[in-house]
Amino acid sequence: MDYQDYKSLLISQDKNILTVTINRPEKRNAITAELHGELCTIFNVIEADPSVDVVILAGSGGAFCAGGDLTWLLSQHGDPVATSNGINADRKLQATLLDFDKIIIAKVDGPAVGLGCSLALFCDFVYATPESIFADPHVKVGLVAGDGGAFIWPQLIGYARARRYLLTGDSISGTEAAAIGLITEVVEPDQLDAKVAKMASRMAEGATHAIKWTKSSINAGLKVTANAVIDRAAAYENMTMMLDDHRIALEAFQEKKKPVFTGK
Repeated sequence: MDYQDYKSLLISQDKNILTVTINRPEKRNAITAELHGELCTIFNVIEADPSVDVVILAGSGGAFCAGGDLTWLLSQHGDPVATSNGINADRKLQATLLDFDKIIIAKVDGPAVGLGCSLALFCDFVYATPESIFADPHVKVGLVAGDGGAFIWPQLIGYARARRYLLTGDSISGTEAAAIGLITEVVEPDQLDAKVAKMASRMAEGATHAIKWTKSSINAGLKVTANAVIDRAAAYENMTMMLDDHRIALEAFQEKKKPVFTGK
């Protein structure tokens, strides 16, 4: 497979392990239209690549992914075609990740926010440093958590804890995330690369079909719940992208102010 055409993703391969690195370090890997498009296609390409059995998903420059780029989000506000296209692409990305039978390991160092958080949590293993941040702050920008958070957080940590974070948008450290089962393990920064590489090699050298089909069996149950949640969350998110509260929040964050919501 030719992975050279990607501009916001760095892709390298070592035997049957492919590393995909989100590469906008100057913006903490925040998602632009270009990056969004690449994320929404890359896993389909990898799925069709017989030389890959394991994927490592990482970020560059001390961040995993800081969520949607504010300028990009503002450019879509009030445009039902642009927002629905983006939401539909997100929905397909979530479905792709749940159907993806190759192992994905998230290596999180720094913030994993919004869609970036969902990308990490949809992975099979999530290793993070203690100071890493996980958050789905959609409500803080006047949006419904439609990027997969409303589905995946309750499955990982239960509904009571998930409500605590999804309805407030509050963040959680890597240490606390590991303690409550949101991620696989917290790892000191100087050990993170080695820890991820060790698990990637173990999966890559294992009984490939047994591992893939066990993953597929686990995800079969998740897909039942996902089908009941994600379409509704995506539709509601698209509606909130039309509302004043979303614009107010984006403009306030750009100006480093606290948003004052109107409920309109």
